[in-house]
Amino acid sequence: MTLSFRIRQYFYSAFRELFVYHHSSLEFRAKIFALLIAADENAKVENYIIVKNAGMRIYNNDENRANLLMLNTKELVKKIRENNGLLTEKLIGNIQQELKVIPRYAKKIDVSDLYPLLALSADENTIAYQKNIIEFLENTKEDILHERKEQIVRDEEKLLAN
Repeated sequence: MTLSFRIRQYFYSAFRELFVYHHSSLEFRAKIFALLIAADENAKVENYIIVKNAGMRIYNNDENRANLLMLNTKELVKKIRENNGLLTEKLIGNIQQELKVIPRYAKKIDVSDLYPLLALSADENTIAYQKNIIEFLENTKEDILHERKEQIVRDEEKLLAN
């Protein structure tokens, strides 16, 4: 990474909410990726390449946003690791809480972006745990989309009106 990118990332980290368009949406996606990556104690650099590639697809080849998604994911994984995985349950609760407050975020859970991360895990127990996380996310997504359909439509109409 270039020096200018590192300086920009420092400012984005410090003032993320001011500089990043739809910061909370990007942060939500980072939490999804971090949850799965942190489940693998032997996560590799390739995990973050997968996140960046997903970000390029999600954000229509906007490399800056894809890099921000990747870096936010790295930050969250680092926090989880520094706390010996204790933040994993808190992160799951945080994701559930965000979905209650902003149910349209359920549409941002794309499990097809998560499956490539499983291929990087070597341990069968880790893979099983990651599959359980994906199943949980998929079920949560379906429940929210079904139960809160009307609110999601209203929220999206408000966004389009602004």
